[in-house]
Amino acid sequence: MLIHIVKPGDTLRQLAGRYGVTMAAVAAVNSLPDLNRLAVGEALVIPTEDMNYTVKSGDSLWRIADTLGTTVQAIIRKNPDVDPNRLTPGQVLYIPAGRYTVRTGDTLYGIARRYGVPLERLLQANGISDPNLIYPGTVLVIPLKRQRPGIDVNGYIYVFGQEAVPIVTEAAGSLTYLTPFAYLIREDGSLQEVDDTPAIAAAYRGNVVPMMCLTNFTSTSLGDNLAHAVLSNPQVVERLLDNVIGAMQYKGYLALNIDFEAVLPADQELYNSFLQRAVDRLHPLGYQVSSALAPKYSAAQAGALYEAHDYAAHGRILDFVILMTYEWGARRGEPQAISPLNAIRRVLDYAVTVIPRDKIFFGFQIYARDWLLPHVAGQEAETFSCEEARLRAVRYGAEIQFDEASQSPYYRYTDERGRGHIVWFEDARSAQAKFDTVKAYGLRGISYWALGYPFPQNWALLNDNFTVRKLLGT
Repeated sequence: MLIHIVKPGDTLRQLAGRYGVTMAAVAAVNSLPDLNRLAVGEALVIPTEDMNYTVKSGDSLWRIADTLGTTVQAIIRKNPDVDPNRLTPGQVLYIPAGRYTVRTGDTLYGIARRYGVPLERLLQANGISDPNLIYPGTVLVIPLKRQRPGIDVNGYIYVFGQEAVPIVTEAAGSLTYLTPFAYLIREDGSLQEVDDTPAIAAAYRGNVVPMMCLTNFTSTSLGDNLAHAVLSNPQVVERLLDNVIGAMQYKGYLALNIDFEAVLPADQELYNSFLQRAVDRLHPLGYQVSSALAPKYSAAQAGALYEAHDYAAHGRILDFVILMTYEWGARRGEPQAISPLNAIRRVLDYAVTVIPRDKIFFGFQIYARDWLLPHVAGQEAETFSCEEARLRAVRYGAEIQFDEASQSPYYRYTDERGRGHIVWFEDARSAQAKFDTVKAYGLRGISYWALGYPFPQNWALLNDNFTVRKLLGT
């Protein structure tokens, strides 16, 4: 897939013609309700098998062509201004997918074998549902031989009951784990129930591992004293784990995620001991155990959210950890990027020194925020989907900007009452930058907070970049 940044005068018809795709295909992958209205500066996913390739040290056109399954001549034709004998690291080349005209006697299986591509990829690239229905003269797109590393993908969801079912069903093909948020602990070791049965059933239908989430906080309580009351009492810890195991067995959960936040700094070792005890109790039953960690830059980072989160201990004790690398642009905070990549890289630079890379999930928020301007301290921003952020930019004629440092899009607009606003959100560019970071750091996977905010570009690019591992139904 390619990403196109809309310029003044661009139309969907022009873009479809330029890239050799249909207007309907572009509209579908970007969820464009009005084909005649684009926002200047917005990033559109172009659903093509062509790609942009960034030249690396030691590359040659022959090596690039051989690796991707195309020809040197095809690359030169698409990059007439490039000196084929003098490539520069960082240079971007347009790599076209191949084309093949079907002849009498051809089969899709035979064509796939000839070009060394999986039959499923050939069918997908050409929108073919019945491999027996091909005709002489049909021009097929031959997918490039791209490496799509395998990753695990988790999706948190805080929608419950039957309302969760369509959300889970839609995302299931791109998920390894589903984590309904969350079971609140009580001081006596009991759990506050949630209506998660429909979501769990939908997860199983999609071959997604349901992961129970345990937490100590609510929207109105930090949970620091609650965590202390539980963690400091061995009898309550055992009762809590009894109740967790009972709920997992009754509901059908196969993994546990522990999200204790604002734990008192003095309780760090108690928290570590609780994690170890959870593993000791759950591993013999075949359950995985993970945690959610606040984004830290160092072991000594001060603050209520950070001090009790011992990265090294979590990395040693648990099967994996989810880094909550979001919420810099907090709901009641200053307007800024919600998941700034420059800040996230600082977190990762520290995390990989004390946690194995194959245990780290990159936290990715998929919602937008709209702050009133001028900002008043404590004033709450409006939270909505990235899809709505794009629609709002079109509605108010806003030009979308892109902050290079944070790799995040934003725009300003004035509403009907004359009030100024600034919106920070995610788009195809920021999603691709995050996926490139996951690859560069060699991480285990990605964890989304939270399902239920439509962002179709993300899911298209996720599956274009990675192969999502499935632990069920394989």
